[in-house]
Amino acid sequence: MAGVKKIVLAYSGGLDTSVILKWLQEMYKADIVAYIADIGQGEETAPAIEKAKKTGACAVHCLDLREEFVRDYVFPAMRANAIYEGSYLMGTSIARPLIAKAQIDVLRSEKADAVAHGATGKGNDQVRFELTYYALEPNVTIIAPWRDPKWDLTSRTKMIDYATKHGIDVPVTAAKPYSMDANLLHISYEGGILEDPWNEPPSDMFRRTVDPAKAPDAPAYVEIDFEQGIPVAVDGKRLSPAALLEALNTLGGAHGIGRVDLVENRFVGMKSRGVYETPGGTILYAAHRAVESITMDREVMMERDRMSPKIAQLMYNGFWFSPEMALMKAFVDKSQEDVTGTARIKLFKGNCIVAGRKAPKSLYDMKISTFEEDEGAYAQGDAGAFIRLNALRLRVRKNAGLDPAN
Repeated sequence: MAGVKKIVLAYSGGLDTSVILKWLQEMYKADIVAYIADIGQGEETAPAIEKAKKTGACAVHCLDLREEFVRDYVFPAMRANAIYEGSYLMGTSIARPLIAKAQIDVLRSEKADAVAHGATGKGNDQVRFELTYYALEPNVTIIAPWRDPKWDLTSRTKMIDYATKHGIDVPVTAAKPYSMDANLLHISYEGGILEDPWNEPPSDMFRRTVDPAKAPDAPAYVEIDFEQGIPVAVDGKRLSPAALLEALNTLGGAHGIGRVDLVENRFVGMKSRGVYETPGGTILYAAHRAVESITMDREVMMERDRMSPKIAQLMYNGFWFSPEMALMKAFVDKSQEDVTGTARIKLFKGNCIVAGRKAPKSLYDMKISTFEEDEGAYAQGDAGAFIRLNALRLRVRKNAGLDPAN
């Protein structure tokens, strides 16, 4: 690619990006800036910095994005009740726009000529990265090695051989033939032995959660405080967004919370099997919904819930920085203005159970809903006219000779 002398590579230190760093050097004869986004992958960060230097990066930028990730990406997804295909909390999906946004910042600060990523041509991440690149830097030059005709490392086996040849340590081995992606929200596992959806994940694969069958025999309880739909405290202790999620990860992981095994529909058209551990996020979603149940108006909740699958789809497909996402997020923000209260969650052997909820401005009125004497708070006789009015069109239809089932 003519004129490309410096490339900013989104680098994790894993198999793909470790190999790609060296491959870009050989193919483009360019300086490679390794950019590492710290979004809570933990101890992976320091080794990645050293590996990037050892592999030949001319510079390494490691940016601490943990608070921004939880505050501006995890929490908004949770407030929208955004869940992809019923079970995926999108720990990878919502991380990619943030990683790409910061990568564009590094591109500008380094005065580089191009950005590069290690996403394959079969996956969703290439779309998420590149939609964000183009949204923020419309004329950016993008290098995607997996789609390059010169790229011949078309399998995990070939990449491992290439890494071995160039003295690059890789985390994928015959003993653990799957790839991982970790951040504060989740750990994902895919590829290798997991590609057959009939195969049960190996028991020693999981890193963030204990086997639910081996979790403590006594349940644990946790209380989470929300202000306008935003989690602010655990068991009465106010914490920063990242610290709060980290605390719930530890607690949830100890009780086997948040394991998901699903075959999902990728944006590019194929089905893919992924296994995920999302302990803290699973607790947050349950707690948030519990507080919403007593603070949100019925019609507002219904409209928000109608949007939730679309918001999840936009996030999954990579349209975080799009006008339709901005519009829907504004609606969600408005819907959350009164979602202030506390949820008590019971954690027991992989189960996340709502055990209580309270709010200073609760819409739940025991005087109205009670099965005991309501002291006139609700006139039960009014229900008859309400039912007859709602039945009017049904009666008319039957009287006209029409089958009520059609």
